[in-house]
Amino acid sequence: MRQVVTIAANAFLELIRQPVFLLLATGSSLFIIFLATPYYFAFGDEPKLVKNSVLAVMLLTGLFGSVLSASASLGRELHRGTALAVLSKPVGRAQFVLAKFAGVALSLVVLVYVNLIAALLTSRMAFDAYGSTDLFALGLFSLGLLLAYILGGFSNFFLRRPFASDAVLSLVVMLTLAFVAINFFDKNLAAQPFAKGVDWNMIPAGILVLFAIWIFAGLALACSTRLEMIPTLAICSGLFLLGIMSDYLFGRAAESGHWWGTVLYTVLPNWQLFWLADAVASGKGAFHWDYVGKALVYAALYLGAVLSVAVVLFEDRELS
Repeated sequence: MRQVVTIAANAFLELIRQPVFLLLATGSSLFIIFLATPYYFAFGDEPKLVKNSVLAVMLLTGLFGSVLSASASLGRELHRGTALAVLSKPVGRAQFVLAKFAGVALSLVVLVYVNLIAALLTSRMAFDAYGSTDLFALGLFSLGLLLAYILGGFSNFFLRRPFASDAVLSLVVMLTLAFVAINFFDKNLAAQPFAKGVDWNMIPAGILVLFAIWIFAGLALACSTRLEMIPTLAICSGLFLLGIMSDYLFGRAAESGHWWGTVLYTVLPNWQLFWLADAVASGKGAFHWDYVGKALVYAALYLGAVLSVAVVLFEDRELS
């Protein structure tokens, strides 16, 4: 167990030290905030449009980040031969794969958390044709991003620590503080009840997106046991497209009793189960947390199957 924790922690630190991870977290959070700044003239549906777009950005960012993380965590070590050095110690191949996935999953939690902070702020900033841009929230959020980079540069210059990882961790802290500070005031800097206007239903919706990203990371990790990053990205993109259309392509056939439809509908991940943007955007009633629990069970079972396949593929993988 100690070896698994050590490998997982090293994998997590290695991933957040990647400059592309920092750029992905920064760029996606900034783009999410940007979605709430322009005028859309969507005939009163601007907040709904913004929330749908925000969740879409969170999902696509996580899917892209999961492929990069899985390929960097496992595929690169296999290519460089460092995996052989780790496995020469008393560490089993199954432990190695599971620990790598744990590190990837934890890094994706950080990525989704940063995006979720921006998404919650965006739900407050969204306005219709009669409103105006929340410049106060936009400015303070941008200041939090800037301070995170400054702290990363400070630790790198004076403490000789890695810039990217410290900037990512500073990003988590500074954006959280910026979110808390912003929600004590309205756009005109007048005091208000905390988090007035924030749609807290974005939290369970973001958690469901995280479950989908974890499944995608498991698929990417299984592909990375045999393939490089580009083929892994191609295969995972195909699985994503098929999973999005799973209800239409295979769900009807499964309901009609066709065996091939039942098999494909079971094997392919159904991403629609994790996409409840319409329920969030409608704003009707509270979000049902029991559905999140059911989605967690589905994600855990599917991940168990995918990681079992990854372990089988890795067992007879030539490491030399």
